Amino acid sequence: MRVLDLIEKLNRENDLSKEELVFILDHITEEEKQVLYKYSLETKEKYYGDTVYMRGLIEFTNYCYRNCKYCGIRAEQSEAERYRLSKDQIMQCCDQGYWLGYRTFVLQGGEDPFFTDEVLVDIISSIKKRWKDVAVTVSIGERSEASYKKIREAGADRYLLRHETANSDLYESIHEDMSLASRKSCLYTLRDIGFQVGAGFMVGIPGQTNDILAEDLRFIKDLDPHMVGIGPFIPHEKTPLGGFKGGTVEDTLLMLALTRLMLPKVLLPSTTALGTLDNKGREKALKVGANVVMPNLSPTNVREKYELYQDKICTGDEAAHCRQCIEGRINSVGFNVDMGRGDYDGWRK
Repeated sequence: MRVLDLIEKLNRENDLSKEELVFILDHITEEEKQVLYKYSLETKEKYYGDTVYMRGLIEFTNYCYRNCKYCGIRAEQSEAERYRLSKDQIMQCCDQGYWLGYRTFVLQGGEDPFFTDEVLVDIISSIKKRWKDVAVTVSIGERSEASYKKIREAGADRYLLRHETANSDLYESIHEDMSLASRKSCLYTLRDIGFQVGAGFMVGIPGQTNDILAEDLRFIKDLDPHMVGIGPFIPHEKTPLGGFKGGTVEDTLLMLALTRLMLPKVLLPSTTALGTLDNKGREKALKVGANVVMPNLSPTNVREKYELYQDKICTGDEAAHCRQCIEGRINSVGFNVDMGRGDYDGWRK
C-alpha cells in the first residue's frame, strides 16, 4: 500500500477499510497531508461553495449528573460554579442573536435533571413560535426515546450527541457508569426520529491509538450523521485526566480532512477548542474542509463557568464582537459567512 494511492481512492470512492485508514494514520507525511487537505477542501466546496455557516451557541446550564473523567463540569467537580439560565434569559439570548442575524440557535448544556421534557418543550416551542424561520439544535446528552420524540415534536431540528470515541474499552474507561452501546443506540434513535443528527469524537484522549481513531471514522461512515464535531482533548486540571497530555491541532486537522472525504456532505464545525490551542486553529480547520462555526451568545457573566476544558477563548467577548471577530477570521482565509439555517445539503424539512 501507498498513502497517496489510498488518499486517491478515498477521494474517488469516499470510503476506506479500517486497515487502510490505519495505514494512512501510521505513515502519512506532511507532503501527503497537503494532498489530502487539497481534496478535502475541494470536496467541501463541491457541496457548499465558499460558505461557512454561523450558529449561535447558548450554553444554558453547567449542571451535570455525569462524571466523565475529562470534563470540567462533571458532577464531582466541586469547584465548578454552577448556573442555569432561565427561560427568559435563553429567549433574550435568542432575541439578541436574531438581531445579529443568526438563524440557528444551539442549546447546549450538561445532563441537568432540572430540564425535564416539560421545561425543554416549553423553551423550544417558544423559540420556534417567536422566530419561525430559525433552526433549533439541542445538545443535552442521553435521554429516552420518548424524551427525544417530545423534543422533536416541540420543534427542535437537530441534536448533537458526540460519541467521543467508538472504542468501547476506551469509552468506558473515561465515562463512569456509561456504555458506548447506549450512546450509539441514542444516535440511531435520534436519526430514526427525524433529527439532523450530529456525532463526533475527541482527538488525543489518553490511551487512544491510530487503530481506535480508525474505528471512529468507520463508525461515522456507518452512522452517516449530518454533522460531526471533532476537537482536540484539552485537559482540565480539576478532573481525573487533568495530568495527561492533550491532543494537537495537527492531529485534529487530519481527522477533519479524512471525515470530510468519508462523508462529503457533512456539516463539519471548526471548534473553539482548536482556537484555544492555536490562535489560527479555526482558520486552519476551515482550510481543510470545515464549514461551521458557533460563536457564543451566552451571557458573558456565565461563559467562564461553562468550563469543559481550561483556558477557553472568547469568554469575555460580547455577542456582537464575537460575530464580527469570527466573520473577519472567516473572510481572512477566503470564505464567506452564511447566517441562514445552514441545513445539511439535500435536507428537507
